[in-house]
Amino acid sequence: MAGRPSCYPDPSAALMTGGGGDGLPLLDVLTSPVPTGLFHSPVDDRHVLCLHLGDPVPVSYRAGSHERRGVRIHGQFCVVPAGSSTRWMVSRPAKSLLLRLMPSLLQETAEAMGVDSRNAALAPSIHLRDAHIERIGWMMQAEDHDAYPGGRLFADSLASALATRLLVLQAKKKVSDAKPGRALPAWRLHHVIEYIDAHLDQDLSLAELAGVAGFSRSHFQPLFKQAVGMPVHRFVLERRVERARLRLLEGGRSVMEIALEAGFAHPSHMARCMRRILGVSPSQIAGLSK
Repeated sequence: MAGRPSCYPDPSAALMTGGGGDGLPLLDVLTSPVPTGLFHSPVDDRHVLCLHLGDPVPVSYRAGSHERRGVRIHGQFCVVPAGSSTRWMVSRPAKSLLLRLMPSLLQETAEAMGVDSRNAALAPSIHLRDAHIERIGWMMQAEDHDAYPGGRLFADSLASALATRLLVLQAKKKVSDAKPGRALPAWRLHHVIEYIDAHLDQDLSLAELAGVAGFSRSHFQPLFKQAVGMPVHRFVLERRVERARLRLLEGGRSVMEIALEAGFAHPSHMARCMRRILGVSPSQIAGLSK
């Protein structure tokens, strides 16, 4: 990573840890200024998606012998595959939202989807627009801004969603073409739910829950969703809201104690989730016990 420009911070700058198996998260996010003039992106061990932020900026882009020119607009992104470098010419200062994805997750997701290995390696590209990837980027940006209140499980789920979407776009497969899969066996599901309930106060990860179920991360997610009708991060969130609701009704504990026991980052995070899922605030629920 020698000679890394200041607008591409070293991977060690990531706030989230764990999940990638080598100390790095499955997905991290950085908001970085991009300088004017000629710019060579550094070689990174992860796939990098650069989402443009702000006003349109004319740029030129070169990857190997491939060169393109155009105007980058807000939300458009480029793909820089792991281990590669690209050359940019930027006409004026710009800003990018960098999403850095572990290649191991992309490969694992490709195997789970049955994608041909030739489509599992990302190709460099520029000026792409996709509502799903934009939404993932904005959610990761919000998580980073708030110090990751959703924890590793939510960030891991966004990483898997990003890997899936990239493969779908590259393989030109329609999501609707996917056939309903089998569900997680009942005894394995019971084991996972017991584990979740016993560890709600901890920062659960996708790899951790997949390991309890006895599947890889990418196989576990669709199996779990097929079994319970919702993604695993949503299931855990609803479980936390229910735990907090019961503790509030019992009374005798502070809101901070209840939030931490239920696995929320802080009381305001708990309050936001309760209002979104139950439509009421913690104080309204606590008032029912009086």
